[in-house]
Amino acid sequence: MSTDASSTAAKGPQGPSSSPAPHKLNRAQRKAILAGTIGNTVEWVDWALYTIFVKTISDVFFPKSEGAVALLSTLAVFAVGFVVRPVGAAVLGAYADRFGRKKGLTLTVGLMAGASFVIALTPGYETVGVAAPVVLLIARLLQGFSAGGEFGSSSAFLVESAATGRRAFAGSWQQVSVGGGTLIASLLGTVLTSTLSDDALHSWGWRAAFITGGLLGLVGLWLRVSVEDTESFHKAQESGRSRSNPLTAMFREHPGAALRVVGITIAGTLTYYIWITYLPTYANIATGIPLSKALLSQTICLAIFITLLPFVGKLSDKIGRKPTMAGFAGGFVVLAWPLLHLLSNSFASLFFVQLTGMLLILGYSANCAVIMAEQFPPEVRATGIALPYALAVALFGGTAPYITTWLNDAGHGGLLWMYVSGAALVSLVIYLTMPETKNKEFA
Repeated sequence: MSTDASSTAAKGPQGPSSSPAPHKLNRAQRKAILAGTIGNTVEWVDWALYTIFVKTISDVFFPKSEGAVALLSTLAVFAVGFVVRPVGAAVLGAYADRFGRKKGLTLTVGLMAGASFVIALTPGYETVGVAAPVVLLIARLLQGFSAGGEFGSSSAFLVESAATGRRAFAGSWQQVSVGGGTLIASLLGTVLTSTLSDDALHSWGWRAAFITGGLLGLVGLWLRVSVEDTESFHKAQESGRSRSNPLTAMFREHPGAALRVVGITIAGTLTYYIWITYLPTYANIATGIPLSKALLSQTICLAIFITLLPFVGKLSDKIGRKPTMAGFAGGFVVLAWPLLHLLSNSFASLFFVQLTGMLLILGYSANCAVIMAEQFPPEVRATGIALPYALAVALFGGTAPYITTWLNDAGHGGLLWMYVSGAALVSLVIYLTMPETKNKEFA
């Protein structure tokens, strides 16, 4: 563990006097961040659409007579997409470390868009029988493989494109783009569920959303082809520090950093996938609030969330990663119970619960890309971010909608708060004990 983040930070956080003066982003850095953000946004539209239309997809791809079993089966396909994410993280993260962030990002968005077109064009269960859920599963596995490599490559690309003293601000745009993609998906869902009849939505409306997502993915592909790779990657290549096997090097030389990334992610991914991705569907099932109203609430809250993200990134660059992330986790330890018990079929109640949770999640989302990037040198950075993150997301994020629905279906929905608070408590301990990396030297 010779070059682990802890080896440079074990002496304790540096004082304010050693903090480098923040620099303004130059034109090339602004262009790189813009291209990275837009490309990432359109990719996450494709990923989020599945959750937005999960109930409709369950009706189309599984026997309608199965009811709750069909929905749980569809959510199991959602979870399986997360299971393959660590595989994509290992393969595509190592690819980005060896051949460049640009090539890695181009490959991920192409895979995601292609899988969206497959989902949109696959006939339903009534037409082709069991082949329908099989094709759905394969397409979702492909999307999970793509998403596994996306986070590490895009986080490394954005943080490496930052000016001095602006790393958290630049890294926050990774989550702006994820939130932006979810917002666009939510807007599509809001428009379609509000304007189409149930029959139209089931027959072609949801397919139109996935085709739109695929087309936007092609736009992201074009943007990523046009951008230059980062200076950090080029310097690692020119200095001979690149590794033929970044995956092995990451495990051998940075095991502590890899474990830290897992711990950093636990509460963040769990709360993100419950609050930001799945809460509209859960509220619809648990309280009976119309899905169109739940999606409208989500859309408004997401717009506020992504607007505030860069400002919380700036705050992290000023006061540090630890206090901003501890505020997020500590908030959920205290507020998970009252928030989830306030959830009802009123729009005002759902909006308050969603917005409060999203404001807390800002502390995690504004920091996750930068703090993970700061754990590793450039020659293993994409792999080091991608694989431990994907493992944590597969265990805690991908299963969150399934566990949430299962608890409610089994009559134990009132216990969900314990799951959220417990995860938040684990991450809070990690945030308070990890080294501060705000002033760490960064290649």
